[in-house]
Amino acid sequence: MTTIETVRAPRRALMTTDYARALGEGGALSWSWPLLLRAPTGDGRPVLVLPGLGTSDLSTVVLRRTLRRLGYRVHGWKLGTNIGPSEKILRGMPERLRAIADAEGPVTLIGWSLGGIYARRLAREHPDLVRQVFTLGSPFRLAHHRQSNTRLVYETFGRWHAERLDLPLEPDGAPLGVPAVAIYSRLDGIVPWQLCRDPAPSAENIEVLGSHLGLGTNLAVLWALADRLATPPDGAPFRPPTALRFAYPRLPGA
Repeated sequence: MTTIETVRAPRRALMTTDYARALGEGGALSWSWPLLLRAPTGDGRPVLVLPGLGTSDLSTVVLRRTLRRLGYRVHGWKLGTNIGPSEKILRGMPERLRAIADAEGPVTLIGWSLGGIYARRLAREHPDLVRQVFTLGSPFRLAHHRQSNTRLVYETFGRWHAERLDLPLEPDGAPLGVPAVAIYSRLDGIVPWQLCRDPAPSAENIEVLGSHLGLGTNLAVLWALADRLATPPDGAPFRPPTALRFAYPRLPGA
C-alpha cells in the first residue's frame, strides 16, 4: 500500500524534460493570452506571491502581471533568491505579510513549490493576516528529502539555513485553518504530485497538465487561479471553460 513515506521522487524521464516542457508552456501562453483575459476578474484584494527554491520574484513576473491585469493588488516577496529557511527569509516573510495586511487587509498567499510550503506555514502562524492560500506544485506533505529532485540544490544552500525543516512537514494532514487550494500536476518532474495534494475535506485540489518549472506560466494554472480567486471558498467547485477542459485531467465529480 502506498503511503506518504513510500512515495518516490518523480522518475528521471519527467525530471530531465521538465525544463523543456516549461518553455513550451510559456510559449503557448503567448497565443492563448486572449482566452486568459476572459477569465473572472478580481475585487482588488491583496495577493502575495512566494517563489520556489533557487528562484526570485523574476520567476513569478508573468503570474503577478496576469493577476494584476485581472484586478488584484499583487505583490512580490522582495527577499531575493529563495535559498530555503535562512534568517533573512524567516524574518522577512512575516514582516512582508504584516506590512501588506496592515495597509490593505488580509492577504491571499500564492506559493510556488517551496514558496507554497512557506505560505502554509505563514497561514498557520498568522491566520489573522491571511485570507486564503494557493499552492502550486508544493510538496507540503514531504516526508524525507529523497522524495524531491531538488534535494541536492536544497542541501547546497544549507550553509545559510537558520533552521532545519521538520520532516514529515504535515504528518497529520490537519486543515490549514484558512481556505486552501492546491494545484498540482502528475507530470511534475521535480516533486511527487501525491505530496502536493491537501487531504483536508475543506481544501480543494486541482490537477493540471504541465511541468513543475512551468506552473507560473501555465494557462491552466493561471485560469484556475483566476477562477478560484473570484469564487467564494464555499462556492461552486472548479469547472473550467469547455475550451480548456482537456488541461484538467481529473476533475472531481466530472
